[in-house]
Amino acid sequence: MMHLTGLYSVPLALMMMGLSAHVSVLRGKTAISILDGGNMALAERIRRHGNFAENVPIALLLMALAEASASAPLWTHAAGLALLAGRILHPLGLFDDRPVTAARIAGGSLTWLSMLISMVNIVLAQWDT
Repeated sequence: MMHLTGLYSVPLALMMMGLSAHVSVLRGKTAISILDGGNMALAERIRRHGNFAENVPIALLLMALAEASASAPLWTHAAGLALLAGRILHPLGLFDDRPVTAARIAGGSLTWLSMLISMVNIVLAQWDT
């Protein structure tokens, strides 16, 4: 039963919807329907959404696989909390004129940490069988 991964998927899905809406609102205001039309504000929003879409599905899949492998709930929570924190921080630090920000680095690092926790738990679960 993968109830913990499901618990973390809800706020992450809400974040995904928010990032998508943030792009859509600016598309409506600028009448740019494809790509970014050279609008840097739109490009930033697209990348925030894109980075989320590129990382969160695999992180959630790894969490679900770890949980299904009977990983300790504490480790599923650790992975989920790291993922949530990382995904909140990352878009707050992603700007075209500031390629290195503390929030961006922390957000990406926490996302990777979440994946690493889940991967280690999957491997450890295989050794226990």
